[in-house]
Amino acid sequence: MTRTAIITGASSGIGAAAASLFIDAGFSVVNISRRPCPVNGVTDLCADLSDPESVKELAHSLTSHITKIQPRSVCLVHNAALMLKDTVTDTDDASLAEVLQINTLAINHLNRELLPLMPSGSSVLFVGSTLSEKAVKGAFSYVVSKHAQLGMMRATCQDLMGRGIHTALVCPGFTDTEMLRNHIGQDEEIIRAISAMNSFGRLVEPEEIARLIVWAHDNPVINGAVLHGNLGQVEH
Repeated sequence: MTRTAIITGASSGIGAAAASLFIDAGFSVVNISRRPCPVNGVTDLCADLSDPESVKELAHSLTSHITKIQPRSVCLVHNAALMLKDTVTDTDDASLAEVLQINTLAINHLNRELLPLMPSGSSVLFVGSTLSEKAVKGAFSYVVSKHAQLGMMRATCQDLMGRGIHTALVCPGFTDTEMLRNHIGQDEEIIRAISAMNSFGRLVEPEEIARLIVWAHDNPVINGAVLHGNLGQVEH
């Protein structure tokens, strides 16, 4: 029996960094994304989390996988996310629905199908954001979905009482990922400005958040907690 990590969006950034650390720690690792994970030894399951039918097929594949290998523990990491540039006055229903599908509904589907198979000692970890508790302009649907993840994590913690499965919401600050750089248009001036918004004057590295994820799995004492990984952001 081995320990297993299932990570959505492990094709790059925080997810890929976490996959690498879990592999180094002796876990079997499954990546769920549209692109393969660059880390050797990771099993890739191609899925489109924006498509409910694809998520349904994915859940079936994962339940078969867990049933077959009978892992000693499972770390289910909800890392994949969609971030749009939108505001409360221009977000159409279809765009909001797409963001919620990836950032919340797909999570709900996977939790519902996988949690009954996950043994004591497992964890459900949500990769949220500073925007799980705060808001900025121009990211309306993302802020809404990340606030929802906070509620999902806390409600999941309560519903799993006595199961020996713990939860946490890991909230990165501005992290040097493909998603962040695409959102700001690869603008180095903006990078410098947001880097200055924490105590160390730099972006968070994906590996730093990955280490926090692995630590969170190994430490159930943080059950239901929000873990901030932002280098000490300046408060406004």
